[in-house]
Amino acid sequence: MSRPINDIVTMPAFSPYYPMPPARYMGVRKHIVFFKAKIDAVNRILPDCFEPSDDGLCAASGLTIPWSANYGEFQESYLTVKCSYKGVTGYFTPIAFLNSRSSIPAGREIYGTPKVFAEIDVGMDERVMYTNTLIAKSSVLSIRSTMNKKVAVKDILELNPSWRLKVIPKVDGKGVDVMQIIDGSKVATDVSVKVSRKGEGVVEFSPSPIYDLSDFKPVEYFDAYYFETDFTEGYGEIIHDFLK
Repeated sequence: MSRPINDIVTMPAFSPYYPMPPARYMGVRKHIVFFKAKIDAVNRILPDCFEPSDDGLCAASGLTIPWSANYGEFQESYLTVKCSYKGVTGYFTPIAFLNSRSSIPAGREIYGTPKVFAEIDVGMDERVMYTNTLIAKSSVLSIRSTMNKKVAVKDILELNPSWRLKVIPKVDGKGVDVMQIIDGSKVATDVSVKVSRKGEGVVEFSPSPIYDLSDFKPVEYFDAYYFETDFTEGYGEIIHDFLK
């Protein structure tokens, strides 16, 4: 018996490349460093439906996922920039680096997260957590942070709304089949925060012929945070569909 066309949501139709959500994550270790960048750098990577924030607030995050029900073990780093959409303040992710084969297409096709493959090393050197992101054997993003202070989760800035621009091109090259603003704020449920800490951090962006973020050199640093969490990843929300 052939497969009902209305039941097919991804490819291959007979054996999907990745399981559909929900996806359970366990033991996720993440650090995030807040910093100020030049407005010109933020404006360069923003689609013009967004307006950059006057304060240039950005965040660089690195994480290691030892176990995911849908994608296995992988590491990730990404940049987030503060901006606004139709007068609402939120946060846009212009790029995310991963070393996962299945999480990359799932993130792009479902959530519109601009995931790209990179070599990523996340670990601890004594009391400093580090995330190294490499493209073509050279660093494009390096994150270092400490976690020597207590902090309550409620006292940490939430990066919500959490926007992505989901884009899928037409096969004939004449525009796009999908162009949507996605909000991922409600994607994570059943969240259990095992550890939350605060410290200091630094971020370094190096020039690259692709995915170049070198103009995001921090002009001021703010706090850094560390988390250990379990959560379930569900579905996001379409905020705006440019084709309707």
